[in-house]
Amino acid sequence: MERRINVTYFVLLSLTQNPNEQKFLSVMFLLFYMLTVVGNTLIVVTVTFSKTLGSPMYFFLASLSFMDVIYSSSITPKLISSLFIGKNTIPFQSCMIQLFIEHFFGGSEVFLLLVMAYDRYVAICKPLHYLVIMRQWVCIVLLMVSWVGGFLHSIIQLGTIYGLPFCGPNVIDHFICDMYPLLKLVCTDTSVIGILVVVNGGLICSIVFLLLLISYGVILHTLKNLSQEGRQKALQTCGSHITVVVFFFVPCIFMYARPAKTFSIDKSLSVFYTIITPMLNPLIYSLRNSELTNAMKKLCRRNMRRII
Repeated sequence: MERRINVTYFVLLSLTQNPNEQKFLSVMFLLFYMLTVVGNTLIVVTVTFSKTLGSPMYFFLASLSFMDVIYSSSITPKLISSLFIGKNTIPFQSCMIQLFIEHFFGGSEVFLLLVMAYDRYVAICKPLHYLVIMRQWVCIVLLMVSWVGGFLHSIIQLGTIYGLPFCGPNVIDHFICDMYPLLKLVCTDTSVIGILVVVNGGLICSIVFLLLLISYGVILHTLKNLSQEGRQKALQTCGSHITVVVFFFVPCIFMYARPAKTFSIDKSLSVFYTIITPMLNPLIYSLRNSELTNAMKKLCRRNMRRII
């Protein structure tokens, strides 16, 4: 389909037009972004160089942290600059690139969280077969499936919106280029396309979320057969995973598992799962995981000795 376009750039209205609020939010989001990058990078480095974190769970956790860094970096720096400098324009091609990256890494994270739930299911419900089932090549294949799933999801989203005609308004009432705000600017009927977006986004999120709830329900039911110590350790790990799942999926389902319309609350919810959740993930996993926390401390002490 040939893309008919008169619009060469979009104007992002961001979160607020109040100058004082813009400066405050820019500083706050800069702090959030720094915590996101530092926290997730620290997890990736710790898992990579620590000899005690060789289990599949930490391999997937490091992959999740890597995804969070790229995912947040595709959104937050642009938001900070628009709030602080006031430059709200984004070229059409840059808008499409941002759309692709955010859905690629966000979609990959959706499938990876399902993989992590499967890993915990095998570890807790089939502990004697864990090392046999979750062999290294199996973990790599599962990670690649997550990447491929995210790529297919994103390329469908991009292909859907890229071929549409933008010949009217170019003001996006949002701080990112996303499907529903962009569909509002298309000068043709998008009712069928809206259904495709819901299926490719909201339906996938809803199905994966349901599978995650079922898997963690089975895991929690199995905990009664474990010892007190094993039950406590499993609850700590699963508690972290469930917290991340709820924080990520509930806003996403509200955003995408509905007709292609926009609401005033959308921007606030988008801040939660695009900026706040990637920042909270390292805190949630590290604070509730003594093994990871101890490995971080050992790595820091070892590097400090080398510096001194």
